[in-house]
Amino acid sequence: MLFKDRSQAGKVLAGSLDGFIGQDSVVYALPRGGVVLGYEVARHLDAPLDLLITRKIGYPGSRECAVCAISEDGEMICDSLGASRLDPVWLGVRAEEEMEEANRRRRAYLEGRPPLNAGGKVAIVTDDGMATGLTVLLAIMVLKKQHPKRIVVAVPVSSMEAAERIRREADELFALDVSPDFCSVSEHYEEFAQLEDEDVIRLLKAAEKRE
Repeated sequence: MLFKDRSQAGKVLAGSLDGFIGQDSVVYALPRGGVVLGYEVARHLDAPLDLLITRKIGYPGSRECAVCAISEDGEMICDSLGASRLDPVWLGVRAEEEMEEANRRRRAYLEGRPPLNAGGKVAIVTDDGMATGLTVLLAIMVLKKQHPKRIVVAVPVSSMEAAERIRREADELFALDVSPDFCSVSEHYEEFAQLEDEDVIRLLKAAEKRE
């Protein structure tokens, strides 16, 4: 499945979530790329939009391929086999860097706005795709502490490995294309430009005005 850009993918994805219209839900996007899709899903469902900021730690020389993921408060999950082959000192340094970046993004994007609590609500997690699924998996773990009614993950594309991993932890997975020979998220988009902080801030402000 090939999408023109994240916005188009978000609109198509939103259409698959009609069953959640009218439910008490919150859309949680993973920045930066997931915010474009989260905005479209939140608009379609008339739901509030918030962020879950989890950061991938990539392998040395292949930073886009996640070996671990870390949250704003330092909670970390790893591919145990991959992580066992890495220098623990290097991994510790990278973890600290990514946690600091996650906190920087929280300050820059939300300007002190408190996170929306998922307690008793349907929490819908969105991203522009899943290769390993580690950042989404960590987002699920963070949300579970808030005791939502349901956790739903919605993505346009996913590897088979990531989809299987997420189905074990989320209540529901909506993935438009799950590929057994998945190479990268970007290959499913004609346009896959890197988003900037300003793009995320603009989308969040647009979502707030709509509320």
